[in-house]
Amino acid sequence: MRHVIALDVGGTGMKAALVGAGGELLHRARRATGRERGPDAVVDGILDFAAELRAYGTEHLGVPAAAAGVAVPGIVDEDRGIAAYAANLGWRDVPLRDLLTARLGGVPVALGHDVRTGGLAEGRIGAGQGTDRFLFVALGTGIAGAIGIAGRVEAGAHGFAGEIGHIAVRPDGAPCPCGQRGCLERYASAAAVSEAWASITGNPEADAADCAKAVEAEDPRAREIWQHAVDALADGLVTALTLLDPRTLIIGGGLAEAGETLFTPLREAVRSRITFQKLPTIVPAALGDTAGCLGAGLLAWDLLDKTNSSEATR
Repeated sequence: MRHVIALDVGGTGMKAALVGAGGELLHRARRATGRERGPDAVVDGILDFAAELRAYGTEHLGVPAAAAGVAVPGIVDEDRGIAAYAANLGWRDVPLRDLLTARLGGVPVALGHDVRTGGLAEGRIGAGQGTDRFLFVALGTGIAGAIGIAGRVEAGAHGFAGEIGHIAVRPDGAPCPCGQRGCLERYASAAAVSEAWASITGNPEADAADCAKAVEAEDPRAREIWQHAVDALADGLVTALTLLDPRTLIIGGGLAEAGETLFTPLREAVRSRITFQKLPTIVPAALGDTAGCLGAGLLAWDLLDKTNSSEATR
């Protein structure tokens, strides 16, 4: 059965799949990223994992993978296939596409940014399916986004498009590791909510999910923290939709798991802030933790389509 390799590399774990032409997951696997062993070991682990997936496909599906798609965190030069920088993994300027192509015996490889890749899947086959323009926002340890236009995701001139977490929503606010002050992710990420709730409860193990439960129980302290995050998020989103005018706004990541505890006040906060702008449909992400793998698979199939089209015109 014709298929591609899809790899989603995270800071602590890697998710992988063999994906069929219709997007079906024919085989799934996981393993630790192993970042504690150093950046070179992480790269070796990715190469080994990809080779094992290729061997599995050859043995169990009858043919080797036709292509591979890999999603990685940090700064990614998708055109050159280079993982330029990832603080959590400790690497700089890793020619990951070329390394994978060589390890996989010449198989074409597409490299993508993890959030943009997940956003591609959500926009094309998930919550934004059928939408011509969407903005996907992941509320996790940080906040990042993916700008979807006509079935593809915009990377920008230098690979930085979609970094909504670094919109300054509180210009004189808390310093951010990026060097600015008042960045959105310092107020509305799952990490920011966790930090605020742990501080006010005195429980270092308390997190954003605990805060959401306390909001549902009508704890006034939790409601204040939650509303503070929602207000900051709405400010950042209105700036983004003013610039991008998306038809659909897809919210994913850990904080979105709170469901309507997040979405009901967020929709109202965005609605109350817009003036001339058109209010987009605001929906939760649909694919969960499979989005990265599915998106990596889409990258691989897109690469094959592009390659086949180029060959056909020669």
